[in-house]
Amino acid sequence: MHVPDGFINAPVSAAAGVVAAGAVAAGLRGARRELDERTAPLAGLVAAFIFAVQMLNFPVAAGTSGHLLGGALAAILVGPWTGVLCIAVVLLMQGILFADGGLTALGVNITVMGVVTVVVAYALFRGLVLVLPRTRRSVTVASFAAALVSVPAAAAVFTLIYAIGGTTDVPVSKVLTAMVGVHVLIGVGEAVITMLTVGAVVAVRPDLVYGARGLTAPLKLRVDGELVDAAPAAAPAAGGSPKKLWIGGVVTALVLAGFVSFYASASPDGLEKVAADQGIDKNVEEHAAADSPLADYGVKGIEAPRLSGGLAGAIGVGATLAVGTGAFWVVRRRKTAALEA
Repeated sequence: MHVPDGFINAPVSAAAGVVAAGAVAAGLRGARRELDERTAPLAGLVAAFIFAVQMLNFPVAAGTSGHLLGGALAAILVGPWTGVLCIAVVLLMQGILFADGGLTALGVNITVMGVVTVVVAYALFRGLVLVLPRTRRSVTVASFAAALVSVPAAAAVFTLIYAIGGTTDVPVSKVLTAMVGVHVLIGVGEAVITMLTVGAVVAVRPDLVYGARGLTAPLKLRVDGELVDAAPAAAPAAGGSPKKLWIGGVVTALVLAGFVSFYASASPDGLEKVAADQGIDKNVEEHAAADSPLADYGVKGIEAPRLSGGLAGAIGVGATLAVGTGAFWVVRRRKTAALEA
């Protein structure tokens, strides 16, 4: 759902940029409360993993594909404030390095793909875990539902932005019907990916999943006829250290972006297909980074498609991991400095 330059006029794009900048600023403050010495290194990994999985377009209908948006996944794994920052890092890397998603439309993309998906998904997720049994399975079920709803919600908000600042004269009702319809199908894929990923991490290290915090009731001991909370135990060693999880995640992201992505669907994604069918792409502009050596997820000068795409994917994972980890390390350092002051 990467919006290119030219879909939305300059004033509305600028307004969306202000909204996105405010959301990122709020995310930087909120992430200080969410990140600790164990989870801060994982936030950069989440951004890199989302970048990798977004390269894996999956077919959803005849001639149409979809890909992970990632807002629900990021919010559940590392928290909603940090989740907004993760998606912002991914979109920034995609726009600058790979000419994917317009640069003047970056604010629109962060607002739609980052802020809306995170807010909708995490609100629904928290509501569900409050009413479902306090188990790990409830976390995975809630993550499925949250991710499923977040995608058509983002499509609806894009339509609202288009209704205000679209550069073509296409009936909004047609755009809304087409966008929500195809993104409901994409949402199913998003939900499956989110559920499987969250379930895998919860099974290994539930203590590192932000959305799973506090779900396990404390152990009770009977003392002098009364039930009291037992002292909290350390995180189970069986799950392995965060370092092992980090290494495993990096390897997985590199394999997905560097190898599996070659087999992704080549069909246009939901927004591209709707734009072509409804004619809202008439004023699309050439990307400012169209001459990037990594434009269109290939390395310029390398003719072999598999090698070119694989190297581009690996470079993207590495760049996103470096930028994300650096940003979250700074956030964590500021939190530590504030506590010591």
